Amino acid sequence: MASLLLDLVVRSLCHDDTPILQDVSLKLARGETLALVGPSGIGKSSLLRVIASLHTAFDGTCVLTGTCAMVFQEPTLLPWRTVWDNIGVTTGADAEQIDAALSEVGLAGRRDDYPGQLSLGQQRRLALARAFAVKPDLLLLDEPFVSLDAELVDEMMTLFARLRATHNVTTILVTHVAQEAEKLASRIVTLGGSPATIVSDVQNDGAYFQLSASGVTSSRS
Repeated sequence: MASLLLDLVVRSLCHDDTPILQDVSLKLARGETLALVGPSGIGKSSLLRVIASLHTAFDGTCVLTGTCAMVFQEPTLLPWRTVWDNIGVTTGADAEQIDAALSEVGLAGRRDDYPGQLSLGQQRRLALARAFAVKPDLLLLDEPFVSLDAELVDEMMTLFARLRATHNVTTILVTHVAQEAEKLASRIVTLGGSPATIVSDVQNDGAYFQLSASGVTSSRS
């Protein structure tokens, strides 16, 4: 049985005295890819921020055994730094690791460009490369494919699945798109209610993208 990576209990989380989350209990084993779904504004991003220690004003406990990296809805890049520096300055990765990270996401030829010279899809690729360069035990993705057209979303999902397989990283993916959860996640947790709590927690054994020793395979057409 896989070892426990995350043990989270949120008894209560409020924003401006308005209850957002209540009685949320979540355990995550190493190797899982968990999709956190529910309507927009339900509290999915707030829960990610608690796990990432970016939101500490809550009643509960969060025990993470390992390191964490987060990819936000917006790429949050350093616009005054080159593509290469956006990884090196923020992660401390060495030159070989930076070049490898850029190569993995198809940006090897853009290392001297600035974020403003990249398309939104390329900026999201850079944000993924930066997160994986940290070599996290847990990767948090907050709607990483939002605002992309359908073709780019498929491309980015394939890229993420390949990176996940290569690095064997445990992941929590926030999305409100059912297809993304069904394709990428081995487990789907749904938030509902007001304040929000977990209303469903199911295994997704038929996830389209599966991990394998050689990389990414698909389980169904």
